[in-house]
Amino acid sequence: MSGRVVHFEIPFDDGERARTFYREAFGWNIQQMPEMDYTTVSSGPTSEQGMPTEPGFINGGMFERDAAWSTTPVITLDVDDIDAALETIKKLGGSAAVDKTTVGDMGFSAYFKDSEGNIMGLWQNA
Repeated sequence: MSGRVVHFEIPFDDGERARTFYREAFGWNIQQMPEMDYTTVSSGPTSEQGMPTEPGFINGGMFERDAAWSTTPVITLDVDDIDAALETIKKLGGSAAVDKTTVGDMGFSAYFKDSEGNIMGLWQNA
């Protein structure tokens, strides 16, 4: 398990307003994915596959704020096995917020609440 930060997500109340804000304030390449109710964010130069081509930055996404589990930005961590990571998290006083979900053919995601009540993400490559 690397535990490296590999992704970020920003919740919004008004998608168009948020996309415009980050595009104009920081020059991010922002692309809506209506079929997934999601917006991808490239915060630097990327390959044709959407991966960063320079060291030192990560890409992310934006989604509609959900008061039930995510009201603040989320940092996503890379793990080898989401199920094992969630078990460890539970043993250490955390809990699952959103169970393991398949993300196309790229991998799997999940969200957890840490021991301090913060929502964080997990990513496992396919």
